[in-house]
Amino acid sequence: MNEIIDTTLKEKINLETSQIAWRGLQRFFAQGLAVNVAPELDLVEVAYQFSNDNKPQVAQWLANQQIGLVTDQQALAWWEDDTAVWAVVVKPWLLVQG
Repeated sequence: MNEIIDTTLKEKINLETSQIAWRGLQRFFAQGLAVNVAPELDLVEVAYQFSNDNKPQVAQWLANQQIGLVTDQQALAWWEDDTAVWAVVVKPWLLVQG
């Protein structure tokens, strides 16, 4: 039963994931809610772990610098390049992968 729920939640997250211009996400960045996800990680899997409040896994990614708040430099570069990022919201967070 849990496997079915997990699969359904991952499918839902996948459907809510899209590519969007970074410029359209400024309010999340301004609020300190934009989290950068390293390219080697699966964005849907990270969102799934966030939604399940898997603190040990999130802490490991933080310690390995595989996730972290979008930096000012990163945000500026994405703005100047008019970059499209993959994004998904896991309230209150916006997870992005550029």
